[in-house]
Amino acid sequence: MGAVWLWGASDRTQRHLGNKFENNGQDLGAALVELPLVVVAGMVLPGLLWGLGAWLLTRRGRSQAHG
Repeated sequence: MGAVWLWGASDRTQRHLGNKFENNGQDLGAALVELPLVVVAGMVLPGLLWGLGAWLLTRRGRSQAHG
């Protein structure tokens, strides 16, 4: 949810969604392309970072045990 909120609050997204007088310059195509990517990144990235952190911690624990 944080990734979607951050994407929606950005100036770039507000420009594409028509944050102007009478929605001039509204481009929903940008939202249809970017929103799924933001949702996927918001679901995948935390898991990848958690996995990398767990791998690094177990690797560091093994090197200290052998040393």
